[in-house]
Amino acid sequence: MVAQMWSLMRFLIKGSVAGGAVYLAYDHELLGPSDKSEAALRRAEEVVPPAMYQFSQYVCEQAGLQLPQLPDPPKINLPIRESWNSGILKVMSALSVAPTKAVKYTKEGWEYVKEHVK
Repeated sequence: MVAQMWSLMRFLIKGSVAGGAVYLAYDHELLGPSDKSEAALRRAEEVVPPAMYQFSQYVCEQAGLQLPQLPDPPKINLPIRESWNSGILKVMSALSVAPTKAVKYTKEGWEYVKEHVK
C-alpha cells in the first residue's frame, strides 16, 4: 500500500512539474514568434544569475557552508532567429533531396547485388 502511494505521489509531482513547465513556456510566449522567444531569453539572462546567487547564499547560510566566489558566467550572444532559420533551411533541403538520393542509392545497391549474385 505504501509503495503504491509513493508511486502515485511521484507521478503527481512529476506531472505537476511538467505541467508547470509547459504552462510557464506558454505564459511567457516561448512557443510563439521568435522575437518574443528571444526577448524572453534576454529576460532570463538578466534574472537567473542573480537568483541563483541569492539561492546559493541562502543555502550556504542555512547549512553553514562557505563557497568560493565563482567567476561570472560567459555572455552568450546567440541570435536565435538566424540559428532557427538556418536549421529549418538545412532540414528542408535534405528532405527535398531525399527522394532522388534514395533512388540513386537503390540503383547502386541493386547493381552491387547483381554483380555479387553472378
